[in-house]
Amino acid sequence: MLLALLVIVVVSGGVALLVIGGNAPPTVAGTTTDHGEFRAQAVFSPPTPAPPLALRNYLGRPVNIDSYRGKAVLVTFLYTSCPDICPLITASLHATLELMGPAESKHVQIIAVSVDPRSDTPKAVAAFLARHQMTGRMQYLIGSAHELARVWHAWGVGSEQDAQQPQFVNHTGLVYGISASGKRTTVYAANFIPAELAHDVPLLAAQ
Repeated sequence: MLLALLVIVVVSGGVALLVIGGNAPPTVAGTTTDHGEFRAQAVFSPPTPAPPLALRNYLGRPVNIDSYRGKAVLVTFLYTSCPDICPLITASLHATLELMGPAESKHVQIIAVSVDPRSDTPKAVAAFLARHQMTGRMQYLIGSAHELARVWHAWGVGSEQDAQQPQFVNHTGLVYGISASGKRTTVYAANFIPAELAHDVPLLAAQ
């Protein structure tokens, strides 16, 4: 039977109810694995294969999540003109990398997927990454509305232009932890604690 996790997430323009569908129910934080205990807000038990994710980054280069097998992968959904949640997530991801240091951070790849094909131009993405000191540290994927919508659907991500303030996008504000074997394993809220994610990355890289 298909089970789902309900998560309340704050998005630009309001609060959204997110439904993460899957063939296996996520469990609460503190799930113990063969390699240790995750500190994520939720853990898929058992982990499920990561949905397809193949787009081009802001430099026009193709990126496929499958090419990062052997590493932990953190996947999130952002837009460059977001006033609140996206800068928070990006700053916390930067802090996570800083906590891990160069030796450990080489075992993780961060991927951000645009939820705003109108405004996320290559120039806007380059400026966003530079502003948050994430140039070369995060793959930021863009594309047409059709291309991105296929990815949003596959990942169960909501993205909708705000009716009252059309310059904003209401979207899912989560970070997904993908194991080295390509399984969607953990889920982190937008206000995750960098130290907890830094703790979980080696566990994801070991699976």
